[in-house]
Amino acid sequence: MNAIVALCHFCELHGPRTLFCTEALHSPHPQGASCGDGIGQGEQAEDEEVGIQMSSRIRCHSPAEGASADSNSPRPKKSDMCEGCRSLAAGHPGYISHDKETSIKYVSHQHPNHPQLFSIVRQACVRSLSCEVCPGREGPIFFGDEQHGFVFSHTFFIKDSLARGFQRWYSIIVIMMDRIYLINSWPFLLAKIRGVIDELQGKAIKVFEAEQFGCPQRPLRINTAFTPFLHQRNGNAARSLTSLTSDDNLWACLHTSFAWLLKACGCRLTEKLLEGAPTEDTLVQMEKQADLEEECAAREGADGEEGRLHPQPEPMEGRELSKCPTESSVLSDCSWNMVQMRMGVFRSLRHMRQVLGAPAFRMLAWHVLMGNQVIWKGQDQELIQSAFDVLQAMLPVGCVRIIPYSVKYEDAYRCNFLGLSPHAEIPLHVQSSEFAVMVDVRHANRSNLYPALFVDDEPLSKYEFLVASGSPVATDKVGLIILNKIEAALSNENLSMDVVDQCLICLKEEWMNKVKVLFKFTKVDSRPKEDTQKLLVILGASEEDNIKLLKFWMTGLSKTYKSHLMSSVRSPTASECRN
Repeated sequence: MNAIVALCHFCELHGPRTLFCTEALHSPHPQGASCGDGIGQGEQAEDEEVGIQMSSRIRCHSPAEGASADSNSPRPKKSDMCEGCRSLAAGHPGYISHDKETSIKYVSHQHPNHPQLFSIVRQACVRSLSCEVCPGREGPIFFGDEQHGFVFSHTFFIKDSLARGFQRWYSIIVIMMDRIYLINSWPFLLAKIRGVIDELQGKAIKVFEAEQFGCPQRPLRINTAFTPFLHQRNGNAARSLTSLTSDDNLWACLHTSFAWLLKACGCRLTEKLLEGAPTEDTLVQMEKQADLEEECAAREGADGEEGRLHPQPEPMEGRELSKCPTESSVLSDCSWNMVQMRMGVFRSLRHMRQVLGAPAFRMLAWHVLMGNQVIWKGQDQELIQSAFDVLQAMLPVGCVRIIPYSVKYEDAYRCNFLGLSPHAEIPLHVQSSEFAVMVDVRHANRSNLYPALFVDDEPLSKYEFLVASGSPVATDKVGLIILNKIEAALSNENLSMDVVDQCLICLKEEWMNKVKVLFKFTKVDSRPKEDTQKLLVILGASEEDNIKLLKFWMTGLSKTYKSHLMSSVRSPTASECRN
Protein backbone atom coordinates (compact mmCIF):
# COMPACT_ATOMS: atom_id res chain seq x y z
CA MET A 1 0.00 0.00 0.00
CA ASN A 2 1.40 3.39 -1.01
CA ALA A 3 1.04 5.08 2.36
CA ILE A 4 2.98 6.33 5.36
CA VAL A 5 2.09 5.37 8.94
CA ALA A 6 3.35 7.77 11.60
CA LEU A 7 3.18 8.18 15.37
CA CYS A 8 2.88 11.84 16.44
CA HIS A 9 3.16 13.59 19.80
CA PHE A 10 2.10 17.00 21.09
CA CYS A 11 5.05 18.35 23.06
CA GLU A 12 4.32 21.02 25.66
CA LEU A 13 7.52 22.86 24.70
CA HIS A 14 7.76 22.36 20.92
CA GLY A 15 4.19 21.62 19.79
CA PRO A 16 3.21 18.78 17.42
CA ARG A 17 6.12 16.52 16.53
CA THR A 18 6.55 13.38 14.44
CA LEU A 19 8.05 10.61 16.56
CA PHE A 20 8.17 7.59 14.30
CA CYS A 21 7.06 6.81 10.75
CA THR A 22 7.09 3.79 8.44
CA GLU A 23 6.97 3.96 4.66
CA ALA A 24 7.07 1.40 1.85
CA LEU A 25 9.79 1.60 -0.80
CA HIS A 26 8.60 -0.07 -4.01
CA SER A 27 11.80 0.42 -6.03
CA PRO A 28 13.83 -2.78 -6.55
CA HIS A 29 16.95 -1.08 -5.17
CA PRO A 30 17.26 1.21 -2.14
CA GLN A 31 17.38 4.92 -2.82
CA GLY A 32 20.86 6.37 -2.99
CA ALA A 33 24.11 4.69 -3.92
CA SER A 34 25.44 4.97 -0.38
CA CYS A 35 23.11 2.21 0.80
CA GLY A 36 24.16 -0.46 -1.65
CA ASP A 37 26.77 -2.55 0.12
CA GLY A 38 25.29 -2.98 3.56
CA ILE A 39 21.76 -3.79 2.49
CA GLY A 40 22.85 -5.95 -0.43
CA GLN A 41 24.88 -8.20 1.87
CA GLY A 42 21.96 -8.41 4.26
CA GLU A 43 19.62 -9.50 1.50
CA GLN A 44 21.99 -12.22 0.34
CA ALA A 45 22.22 -13.53 3.89
CA GLU A 46 18.43 -13.65 4.13
CA ASP A 47 17.58 -15.01 0.68
CA GLU A 48 16.65 -18.39 2.10
CA GLU A 49 13.97 -16.86 4.32
CA VAL A 50 10.48 -15.90 3.23
CA GLY A 51 8.01 -13.24 4.27
CA ILE A 52 9.09 -10.02 5.97
CA GLN A 53 12.49 -9.91 7.63
CA MET A 54 13.59 -7.04 9.84
CA SER A 55 17.05 -5.58 10.26
CA SER A 56 18.58 -2.32 11.46
CA ARG A 57 21.43 -1.88 9.02
CA ILE A 58 20.00 0.92 6.91
CA ARG A 59 22.26 3.94 6.97
CA CYS A 60 20.91 6.33 4.34
CA HIS A 61 17.70 6.86 6.30
CA SER A 62 19.33 7.67 9.62
CA PRO A 63 17.42 10.52 11.29
CA ALA A 64 20.50 11.68 13.12
CA GLU A 65 22.54 12.08 9.96
CA GLY A 66 19.76 13.50 7.84
CA ALA A 67 19.78 16.93 9.43
CA SER A 68 23.45 17.50 8.78
CA ALA A 69 23.52 15.92 5.35
CA ASP A 70 21.27 18.49 3.76
CA SER A 71 21.40 22.07 4.90
CA ASN A 72 18.15 22.85 3.08
CA SER A 73 16.23 20.03 4.80
CA PRO A 74 13.12 21.22 6.65
CA ARG A 75 13.57 18.69 9.47
CA PRO A 76 13.95 20.13 13.00
CA LYS A 77 17.35 20.69 14.53
CA LYS A 78 18.62 18.79 17.55
CA SER A 79 18.34 21.93 19.66
CA ASP A 80 14.60 22.05 18.90
CA MET A 81 14.00 18.51 20.17
CA CYS A 82 13.63 17.35 23.75
CA GLU A 83 13.54 13.79 25.03
CA GLY A 84 9.79 13.61 24.47
CA CYS A 85 10.20 14.69 20.82
CA ARG A 86 12.80 12.05 19.97
CA SER A 87 12.19 8.38 19.30
CA LEU A 88 15.42 6.80 18.06
CA ALA A 89 18.70 7.65 19.76
CA ALA A 90 21.33 9.72 17.99
CA GLY A 91 23.16 7.55 15.48
CA HIS A 92 20.49 4.87 15.43
CA PRO A 93 20.29 3.50 11.86
CA GLY A 94 16.52 2.96 11.85
CA TYR A 95 14.67 -0.21 10.87
CA ILE A 96 14.05 -1.90 7.54
CA SER A 97 11.99 -4.98 6.67
CA HIS A 98 12.34 -6.89 3.40
CA ASP A 99 9.28 -8.46 1.82
CA LYS A 100 10.73 -11.14 -0.43
CA GLU A 101 7.39 -11.87 -2.12
CA THR A 102 6.84 -8.36 -3.49
CA SER A 103 10.37 -6.87 -3.33
CA ILE A 104 9.04 -4.08 -1.12
CA LYS A 105 11.09 -2.63 1.73
CA TYR A 106 9.38 -1.15 4.77
CA VAL A 107 11.59 1.55 6.28
CA SER A 108 11.06 3.15 9.71
CA HIS A 109 12.75 6.25 11.11
CA GLN A 110 11.74 9.42 12.90
CA HIS A 111 11.20 11.55 9.78
CA PRO A 112 10.86 10.75 6.06
CA ASN A 113 14.09 11.28 4.18
CA HIS A 114 12.46 12.99 1.19
CA PRO A 115 11.80 16.72 1.80
CA GLN A 116 8.37 16.66 0.13
CA LEU A 117 7.26 13.65 2.16
CA PHE A 118 8.60 15.31 5.28
CA SER A 119 6.45 18.37 4.57
CA ILE A 120 3.33 16.24 3.99
CA VAL A 121 3.85 14.22 7.17
CA ARG A 122 4.65 17.35 9.16
CA GLN A 123 1.45 19.09 8.03
CA ALA A 124 -0.66 15.99 8.76
CA CYS A 125 0.95 15.75 12.20
CA VAL A 126 0.14 19.38 13.04
CA ARG A 127 -3.46 19.08 11.84
CA SER A 128 -4.05 15.78 13.64
CA LEU A 129 -2.99 17.31 16.98
CA SER A 130 -4.52 20.77 16.61
CA CYS A 131 -7.61 21.39 14.50
CA GLU A 132 -8.62 18.00 13.04
CA VAL A 133 -9.75 16.18 16.18
CA CYS A 134 -12.84 14.34 17.38
CA PRO A 135 -15.13 15.58 20.17
CA GLY A 136 -13.33 14.64 23.36
CA ARG A 137 -9.98 14.86 21.56
CA GLU A 138 -9.69 11.07 21.37
CA GLY A 139 -10.81 8.93 18.45
CA PRO A 140 -10.58 8.50 14.64
CA ILE A 141 -11.11 11.20 12.04
CA PHE A 142 -10.56 11.64 8.29
CA PHE A 143 -9.27 14.78 6.57
CA GLY A 144 -7.06 15.89 3.70
CA ASP A 145 -7.02 17.20 0.13
CA GLU A 146 -5.62 16.29 -3.28
CA GLN A 147 -2.50 18.40 -2.83
CA HIS A 148 -1.30 17.30 0.62
CA GLY A 149 -2.80 13.82 0.71
CA PHE A 150 -5.60 12.27 2.72
CA VAL A 151 -5.16 11.29 6.34
CA PHE A 152 -6.72 8.74 8.68
CA SER A 153 -5.91 10.01 12.17
CA HIS A 154 -6.58 8.40 15.56
CA THR A 155 -5.73 10.58 18.58
CA PHE A 156 -5.30 9.16 22.07
CA PHE A 157 -3.86 9.94 25.51
CA ILE A 158 -0.96 8.28 27.33
CA LYS A 159 -0.73 8.46 31.12
CA ASP A 160 2.26 10.39 32.55
CA SER A 161 2.59 11.22 36.24
CA LEU A 162 4.84 14.23 35.50
CA ALA A 163 2.74 15.78 32.69
CA ARG A 164 0.18 18.54 32.87
CA GLY A 165 -3.12 16.82 33.65
CA PHE A 166 -1.24 13.52 34.15
CA GLN A 167 -1.46 12.63 30.45
CA ARG A 168 0.16 13.34 27.11
CA TRP A 169 -1.46 13.58 23.69
CA TYR A 170 -0.48 11.32 20.79
CA SER A 171 -1.88 10.31 17.42
CA ILE A 172 -1.31 7.58 14.84
CA ILE A 173 -1.87 8.77 11.28
CA VAL A 174 -2.03 6.99 7.91
CA ILE A 175 -1.34 9.23 4.91
CA MET A 176 -1.95 8.36 1.26
CA MET A 177 -3.06 10.09 -1.94
CA ASP A 178 -5.88 7.66 -2.80
CA ARG A 179 -8.96 8.93 -0.99
CA ILE A 180 -11.28 6.07 -2.04
CA TYR A 181 -8.78 3.41 -1.00
CA LEU A 182 -8.25 5.03 2.39
CA ILE A 183 -11.98 5.38 3.06
CA ASN A 184 -12.61 1.75 2.09
CA SER A 185 -9.83 0.72 4.48
CA TRP A 186 -11.38 2.62 7.42
CA PRO A 187 -12.83 -0.43 9.29
CA PHE A 188 -9.60 -2.40 8.92
CA LEU A 189 -7.32 0.48 9.95
CA LEU A 190 -9.55 1.43 12.88
CA ALA A 191 -9.52 -2.09 14.34
CA LYS A 192 -5.76 -2.64 13.97
CA ILE A 193 -4.65 0.82 15.09
CA ARG A 194 -7.03 0.67 18.03
CA GLY A 195 -5.33 -2.55 19.10
CA VAL A 196 -1.88 -0.92 19.03
CA ILE A 197 -3.21 2.04 21.01
CA ASP A 198 -4.76 -0.24 23.63
CA GLU A 199 -1.39 -1.93 24.14
CA LEU A 200 0.42 1.38 24.52
CA GLN A 201 -2.15 2.71 26.97
CA GLY A 202 -2.14 -0.51 28.97
CA LYS A 203 1.63 -0.41 29.43
CA ALA A 204 1.58 3.30 30.30
CA ILE A 205 -1.16 2.79 32.91
CA LYS A 206 0.94 0.19 34.70
CA VAL A 207 3.93 2.56 34.84
CA PHE A 208 1.69 5.42 35.94
CA GLU A 209 0.11 3.44 38.77
CA ALA A 210 3.50 2.22 39.97
CA GLU A 211 4.85 5.78 40.08
CA GLN A 212 1.76 7.12 41.80
CA PHE A 213 1.99 4.40 44.41
CA GLY A 214 5.64 5.26 45.12
CA CYS A 215 5.29 9.06 45.00
CA PRO A 216 1.78 10.49 44.49
CA GLN A 217 2.00 13.67 42.44
CA ARG A 218 -1.46 15.13 43.01
CA PRO A 219 -1.09 15.92 46.76
CA LEU A 220 2.52 16.99 46.12
CA ARG A 221 1.38 19.58 43.59
CA ILE A 222 -1.44 20.80 45.81
CA ASN A 223 0.91 21.34 48.74
CA THR A 224 3.56 23.03 46.63
CA ALA A 225 3.49 26.84 46.50
CA PHE A 226 2.03 28.16 43.24
CA THR A 227 4.64 28.69 40.57
CA PRO A 228 4.31 28.60 36.79
CA PHE A 229 4.12 24.94 35.80
CA LEU A 230 6.84 25.07 33.20
CA HIS A 231 9.28 26.57 35.71
CA GLN A 232 8.79 23.85 38.28
CA ARG A 233 9.35 21.00 35.83
CA ASN A 234 12.55 19.06 36.23
CA GLY A 235 14.71 17.85 33.42
CA ASN A 236 13.00 14.44 33.21
CA ALA A 237 9.48 15.86 32.84
CA ALA A 238 9.50 15.67 29.03
CA ARG A 239 9.80 11.90 28.97
CA SER A 240 10.06 9.62 25.97
CA LEU A 241 7.41 7.08 25.08
CA THR A 242 9.76 4.22 25.94
CA SER A 243 10.06 5.67 29.45
CA LEU A 244 6.29 6.09 29.78
CA THR A 245 5.67 2.46 28.76
CA SER A 246 8.85 0.97 30.28
CA ASP A 247 9.48 -0.92 27.04
CA ASP A 248 12.97 -0.77 25.51
CA ASN A 249 11.79 -2.68 22.42
CA LEU A 250 8.94 -0.29 21.72
CA TRP A 251 10.20 1.18 18.44
CA ALA A 252 11.20 -2.18 16.99
CA CYS A 253 7.76 -3.53 17.81
CA LEU A 254 6.01 -0.47 16.37
CA HIS A 255 8.03 -0.92 13.20
CA THR A 256 6.80 -4.52 12.97
CA SER A 257 3.18 -3.45 13.55
CA PHE A 258 3.31 -0.58 11.06
CA ALA A 259 5.04 -2.71 8.41
CA TRP A 260 2.45 -5.46 8.83
CA LEU A 261 -0.32 -2.84 8.65
CA LEU A 262 0.95 -1.53 5.31
CA LYS A 263 1.35 -5.03 3.88
CA ALA A 264 -1.97 -6.41 5.15
CA CYS A 265 -3.96 -3.36 4.11
CA GLY A 266 -2.39 -3.52 0.66
CA CYS A 267 -3.24 -7.21 0.29
CA ARG A 268 -6.78 -6.67 1.53
CA LEU A 269 -7.92 -4.57 -1.43
CA THR A 270 -6.57 -5.31 -4.89
CA GLU A 271 -7.33 -3.94 -8.32
CA LYS A 272 -8.71 -6.23 -11.02
CA LEU A 273 -8.99 -5.57 -14.73
CA LEU A 274 -12.61 -6.12 -15.74
CA GLU A 275 -13.29 -6.36 -19.46
CA GLY A 276 -16.78 -5.17 -20.26
CA ALA A 277 -19.62 -4.78 -17.82
CA PRO A 278 -19.29 -6.64 -14.48
CA THR A 279 -21.24 -9.87 -14.16
CA GLU A 280 -24.16 -10.23 -11.79
CA ASP A 281 -22.07 -12.48 -9.54
CA THR A 282 -19.44 -9.74 -9.28
CA LEU A 283 -22.04 -7.10 -8.39
CA VAL A 284 -23.67 -9.32 -5.78
CA GLN A 285 -20.30 -10.17 -4.23
CA MET A 286 -19.42 -6.46 -4.03
CA GLU A 287 -22.76 -5.72 -2.35
CA LYS A 288 -22.27 -8.54 0.16
CA GLN A 289 -18.75 -7.32 0.93
CA ALA A 290 -20.02 -3.78 1.52
CA ASP A 291 -22.81 -5.05 3.80
CA LEU A 292 -20.32 -7.19 5.72
CA GLU A 293 -17.95 -4.26 6.27
CA GLU A 294 -20.81 -2.05 7.48
CA GLU A 295 -21.93 -4.79 9.86
CA CYS A 296 -18.38 -5.25 11.20
CA ALA A 297 -17.97 -1.51 11.68
CA ALA A 298 -21.28 -1.29 13.55
CA ARG A 299 -20.34 -4.27 15.72
CA GLU A 300 -16.94 -2.77 16.51
CA GLY A 301 -18.61 0.51 17.44
CA ALA A 302 -21.02 -1.30 19.75
CA ASP A 303 -18.16 -3.28 21.30
CA GLY A 304 -16.25 -0.04 21.85
CA GLU A 305 -19.18 1.54 23.66
CA GLU A 306 -19.59 -1.57 25.79
CA GLY A 307 -15.87 -1.54 26.56
CA ARG A 308 -16.13 2.01 27.87
CA LEU A 309 -19.01 1.05 30.12
CA HIS A 310 -17.30 -2.16 31.26
CA PRO A 311 -13.51 -1.71 31.21
CA GLN A 312 -11.56 -4.77 30.22
CA PRO A 313 -8.82 -6.18 32.48
CA GLU A 314 -5.35 -4.87 31.79
CA PRO A 315 -3.18 -6.91 29.42
CA MET A 316 -0.33 -9.02 30.70
CA GLU A 317 2.96 -7.24 30.93
CA GLY A 318 5.65 -8.19 28.45
CA ARG A 319 8.78 -6.94 26.81
CA GLU A 320 7.08 -6.36 23.44
CA LEU A 321 3.67 -5.26 22.30
CA SER A 322 1.54 -8.34 22.09
CA LYS A 323 -0.05 -6.95 18.95
CA CYS A 324 3.16 -7.58 17.05
CA PRO A 325 3.16 -11.39 17.33
CA THR A 326 -0.62 -11.40 17.07
CA GLU A 327 -0.64 -9.55 13.77
CA SER A 328 2.22 -11.67 12.50
CA SER A 329 0.21 -14.74 13.37
CA VAL A 330 -2.68 -13.35 11.35
CA LEU A 331 -0.55 -13.52 8.24
CA SER A 332 0.53 -17.06 9.00
CA ASP A 333 -3.06 -18.10 9.74
CA CYS A 334 -4.22 -16.66 6.40
CA SER A 335 -1.51 -18.50 4.48
CA TRP A 336 -2.26 -21.71 6.40
CA ASN A 337 -5.94 -21.41 5.55
CA MET A 338 -5.13 -20.91 1.88
CA VAL A 339 -2.98 -24.03 1.85
CA GLN A 340 -5.48 -26.11 3.80
CA MET A 341 -8.55 -24.69 2.10
CA ARG A 342 -10.74 -27.15 0.29
CA MET A 343 -9.04 -30.36 1.24
CA GLY A 344 -12.59 -31.74 1.27
CA VAL A 345 -13.63 -34.95 -0.39
CA PHE A 346 -15.57 -33.51 -3.35
CA ARG A 347 -13.21 -31.80 -5.76
CA SER A 348 -15.55 -30.85 -8.62
CA LEU A 349 -18.96 -31.43 -10.16
CA ARG A 350 -17.53 -34.18 -12.35
CA HIS A 351 -16.08 -35.89 -9.29
CA MET A 352 -19.45 -35.71 -7.50
CA ARG A 353 -21.22 -37.10 -10.57
CA GLN A 354 -18.84 -40.07 -10.60
CA VAL A 355 -19.40 -40.70 -6.90
CA LEU A 356 -23.20 -40.40 -6.83
CA GLY A 357 -23.86 -41.87 -10.24
CA ALA A 358 -25.39 -40.10 -13.24
CA PRO A 359 -29.12 -40.59 -12.34
CA ALA A 360 -28.72 -39.51 -8.71
CA PHE A 361 -26.57 -36.53 -9.71
CA ARG A 362 -29.13 -35.40 -12.32
CA MET A 363 -31.89 -35.47 -9.71
CA LEU A 364 -29.75 -33.51 -7.26
CA ALA A 365 -28.64 -30.97 -9.88
CA TRP A 366 -32.24 -30.47 -11.04
CA HIS A 367 -33.36 -29.51 -7.53
CA VAL A 368 -30.35 -27.21 -7.11
CA LEU A 369 -31.08 -25.32 -10.35
CA MET A 370 -34.81 -25.04 -9.56
CA GLY A 371 -34.16 -23.49 -6.14
CA ASN A 372 -35.55 -26.36 -4.11
CA GLN A 373 -34.08 -27.11 -0.70
CA VAL A 374 -31.06 -29.43 -0.81
CA ILE A 375 -30.51 -31.27 2.49
CA TRP A 376 -27.34 -33.21 3.26
CA LYS A 377 -27.50 -35.31 6.40
CA GLY A 378 -24.37 -36.87 7.86
CA GLN A 379 -21.66 -36.80 10.49
CA ASP A 380 -18.73 -35.50 8.41
CA GLN A 381 -19.06 -31.70 8.30
CA GLU A 382 -16.10 -31.33 5.93
CA LEU A 383 -17.74 -33.67 3.43
CA ILE A 384 -21.01 -31.71 3.53
CA GLN A 385 -19.21 -28.37 3.23
CA SER A 386 -17.25 -29.56 0.20
CA ALA A 387 -20.50 -30.78 -1.39
CA PHE A 388 -22.10 -27.36 -0.96
CA ASP A 389 -19.01 -25.64 -2.35
CA VAL A 390 -19.24 -27.78 -5.48
CA LEU A 391 -23.01 -27.55 -5.98
CA GLN A 392 -23.35 -23.80 -5.48
CA ALA A 393 -21.15 -23.25 -8.54
CA MET A 394 -24.22 -24.05 -10.67
CA LEU A 395 -26.19 -21.10 -9.25
CA PRO A 396 -25.77 -17.33 -9.34
CA VAL A 397 -24.22 -15.98 -6.15
CA GLY A 398 -27.39 -14.11 -5.24
CA CYS A 399 -29.42 -17.32 -5.22
CA VAL A 400 -27.24 -19.14 -2.70
CA ARG A 401 -28.30 -19.29 0.96
CA ILE A 402 -26.33 -21.82 2.98
CA ILE A 403 -26.53 -23.12 6.54
CA PRO A 404 -23.46 -25.40 6.54
CA TYR A 405 -24.35 -27.53 9.54
CA SER A 406 -27.16 -27.56 12.07
CA VAL A 407 -28.56 -29.89 14.72
CA LYS A 408 -32.15 -29.01 13.80
CA TYR A 409 -34.08 -28.51 10.59
CA GLU A 410 -34.30 -24.99 9.14
CA ASP A 411 -37.14 -23.84 6.90
CA ALA A 412 -36.63 -23.49 3.15
CA TYR A 413 -37.10 -19.70 3.19
CA ARG A 414 -33.94 -19.42 5.30
CA CYS A 415 -31.67 -21.61 3.16
CA ASN A 416 -31.66 -23.68 0.01
CA PHE A 417 -28.55 -25.61 1.14
CA LEU A 418 -28.83 -27.20 4.58
CA GLY A 419 -26.42 -29.52 6.37
CA LEU A 420 -27.86 -31.59 9.22
CA SER A 421 -26.40 -33.85 11.86
CA PRO A 422 -27.43 -37.54 11.74
CA HIS A 423 -29.71 -37.11 14.76
CA ALA A 424 -31.63 -34.13 13.35
CA GLU A 425 -35.28 -34.82 12.56
CA ILE A 426 -36.69 -33.75 9.20
CA PRO A 427 -40.45 -32.96 9.25
CA LEU A 428 -42.69 -35.40 7.42
CA HIS A 429 -44.08 -32.73 5.09
CA VAL A 430 -40.53 -31.95 3.95
CA GLN A 431 -39.72 -35.62 3.37
CA SER A 432 -42.81 -35.98 1.17
CA SER A 433 -42.37 -32.63 -0.60
CA GLU A 434 -41.40 -32.40 -4.25
CA PHE A 435 -39.60 -29.12 -3.45
CA ALA A 436 -36.83 -30.77 -1.45
CA VAL A 437 -34.16 -33.38 -2.07
CA MET A 438 -32.29 -35.24 0.67
CA VAL A 439 -28.86 -36.84 0.53
CA ASP A 440 -28.32 -39.28 3.37
CA VAL A 441 -24.62 -39.91 4.02
CA ARG A 442 -24.20 -43.27 5.72
CA HIS A 443 -21.18 -45.26 6.79
CA ALA A 444 -20.57 -48.23 4.54
CA ASN A 445 -17.68 -50.18 3.09
CA ARG A 446 -17.79 -49.23 -0.57
CA SER A 447 -14.14 -49.84 -1.36
CA ASN A 448 -14.99 -53.32 -2.67
CA LEU A 449 -17.78 -51.95 -4.85
CA TYR A 450 -15.78 -49.16 -6.46
CA PRO A 451 -12.09 -50.08 -6.14
CA ALA A 452 -10.93 -48.01 -9.13
CA LEU A 453 -12.73 -44.84 -8.12
CA PHE A 454 -11.74 -44.74 -4.48
CA VAL A 455 -8.05 -45.50 -4.67
CA ASP A 456 -7.19 -41.84 -4.07
CA ASP A 457 -10.43 -40.94 -2.28
CA GLU A 458 -9.94 -42.41 1.16
CA PRO A 459 -12.63 -40.26 2.86
CA LEU A 460 -15.28 -41.34 0.33
CA SER A 461 -14.59 -45.03 0.81
CA LYS A 462 -16.28 -44.84 4.22
CA TYR A 463 -19.68 -43.60 2.97
CA GLU A 464 -22.58 -44.38 0.74
CA PHE A 465 -24.94 -41.69 -0.55
CA LEU A 466 -28.71 -42.12 -0.82
CA VAL A 467 -30.38 -39.39 -2.91
CA ALA A 468 -34.15 -39.20 -2.55
CA SER A 469 -37.00 -36.75 -3.10
CA GLY A 470 -40.46 -36.87 -1.57
CA SER A 471 -42.24 -36.89 -4.90
CA PRO A 472 -40.77 -38.48 -8.06
CA VAL A 473 -39.82 -35.87 -10.64
CA ALA A 474 -39.29 -36.67 -14.29
CA THR A 475 -35.79 -35.26 -14.40
CA ASP A 476 -34.93 -37.29 -17.48
CA LYS A 477 -37.24 -35.29 -19.73
CA VAL A 478 -35.74 -32.77 -22.12
CA GLY A 479 -36.96 -29.70 -20.29
CA LEU A 480 -34.19 -28.05 -18.32
CA ILE A 481 -31.88 -26.90 -21.10
CA ILE A 482 -29.04 -25.67 -18.88
CA LEU A 483 -28.93 -29.01 -17.03
CA ASN A 484 -28.57 -30.92 -20.31
CA LYS A 485 -25.65 -28.69 -21.32
CA ILE A 486 -23.99 -29.08 -17.91
CA GLU A 487 -24.25 -32.86 -18.08
CA ALA A 488 -22.91 -32.88 -21.63
CA ALA A 489 -19.84 -30.91 -20.48
CA LEU A 490 -19.31 -33.12 -17.43
CA SER A 491 -19.60 -36.36 -19.38
CA ASN A 492 -17.09 -35.20 -22.02
CA GLU A 493 -13.78 -36.50 -20.67
CA ASN A 494 -11.86 -34.57 -23.32
CA LEU A 495 -12.69 -31.35 -21.48
CA SER A 496 -10.61 -30.53 -18.43
CA MET A 497 -12.31 -29.18 -15.31
CA ASP A 498 -10.89 -25.72 -16.01
CA VAL A 499 -12.70 -25.72 -19.35
CA VAL A 500 -15.86 -27.06 -17.70
CA ASP A 501 -15.71 -24.27 -15.11
CA GLN A 502 -15.49 -21.63 -17.85
CA CYS A 503 -18.35 -23.34 -19.68
CA LEU A 504 -20.42 -23.18 -16.50
CA ILE A 505 -19.70 -19.45 -16.12
CA CYS A 506 -20.84 -18.83 -19.71
CA LEU A 507 -24.02 -20.84 -19.19
CA LYS A 508 -24.88 -18.94 -16.03
CA GLU A 509 -24.25 -15.60 -17.72
CA GLU A 510 -26.38 -16.65 -20.72
CA TRP A 511 -29.34 -17.51 -18.53
CA MET A 512 -28.86 -14.47 -16.29
CA ASN A 513 -29.19 -12.31 -19.42
CA LYS A 514 -32.50 -14.05 -20.12
CA VAL A 515 -33.51 -13.35 -16.52
CA LYS A 516 -32.70 -9.65 -16.96
CA VAL A 517 -34.84 -9.43 -20.08
CA LEU A 518 -37.73 -11.20 -18.36
CA PHE A 519 -37.40 -9.00 -15.26
CA LYS A 520 -37.57 -5.79 -17.26
CA PHE A 521 -40.37 -7.14 -19.42
CA THR A 522 -42.61 -8.26 -16.53
CA LYS A 523 -41.62 -6.25 -13.43
CA VAL A 524 -40.60 -2.94 -14.95
CA ASP A 525 -42.64 -2.59 -18.15
CA SER A 526 -45.61 -4.66 -16.84
CA ARG A 527 -46.38 -6.32 -20.17
CA PRO A 528 -49.41 -8.64 -20.50
CA LYS A 529 -49.11 -12.42 -20.22
CA GLU A 530 -49.56 -12.96 -23.96
CA ASP A 531 -46.51 -10.83 -24.71
CA THR A 532 -44.56 -12.56 -21.95
CA GLN A 533 -45.31 -15.97 -23.45
CA LYS A 534 -44.10 -14.79 -26.85
CA LEU A 535 -40.90 -13.50 -25.23
CA LEU A 536 -40.28 -16.85 -23.54
CA VAL A 537 -40.58 -18.61 -26.90
CA ILE A 538 -38.04 -16.21 -28.37
CA LEU A 539 -35.71 -16.83 -25.41
CA GLY A 540 -36.03 -20.60 -25.86
CA ALA A 541 -37.45 -21.06 -22.36
CA SER A 542 -41.13 -21.71 -22.91
CA GLU A 543 -41.16 -25.08 -21.08
CA GLU A 544 -42.49 -25.11 -17.53
CA ASP A 545 -39.18 -26.09 -15.88
CA ASN A 546 -37.27 -23.34 -17.68
CA ILE A 547 -39.86 -20.75 -16.65
CA LYS A 548 -39.56 -21.82 -13.00
CA LEU A 549 -35.79 -21.63 -13.25
CA LEU A 550 -35.94 -18.08 -14.65
CA LYS A 551 -38.27 -16.97 -11.86
CA PHE A 552 -35.99 -18.44 -9.20
CA TRP A 553 -32.85 -16.95 -10.72
CA MET A 554 -34.63 -13.58 -10.80
CA THR A 555 -34.19 -13.48 -7.01
CA GLY A 556 -30.42 -13.47 -7.55
CA LEU A 557 -30.32 -10.18 -9.45
CA SER A 558 -28.18 -7.54 -7.78
CA LYS A 559 -29.68 -4.53 -6.04
CA THR A 560 -27.55 -2.33 -8.30
CA TYR A 561 -29.19 -3.68 -11.46
CA LYS A 562 -32.71 -3.46 -10.04
CA SER A 563 -32.24 0.10 -8.78
CA HIS A 564 -30.75 1.09 -12.14
CA LEU A 565 -33.81 -0.21 -13.99
CA MET A 566 -36.23 1.44 -11.56
CA SER A 567 -34.45 4.78 -11.75
CA SER A 568 -34.45 4.67 -15.56
CA VAL A 569 -38.20 4.03 -15.52
CA ARG A 570 -38.84 7.03 -13.26
CA SER A 571 -36.71 9.40 -15.34
CA PRO A 572 -38.64 11.78 -17.69
CA THR A 573 -36.60 10.80 -20.76
CA ALA A 574 -37.49 7.13 -20.30
CA SER A 575 -41.20 7.85 -20.10
CA GLU A 576 -41.00 10.04 -23.23
CA CYS A 577 -39.27 7.24 -25.12
CA ARG A 578 -41.99 4.76 -24.16
CA ASN A 579 -44.70 7.22 -25.21
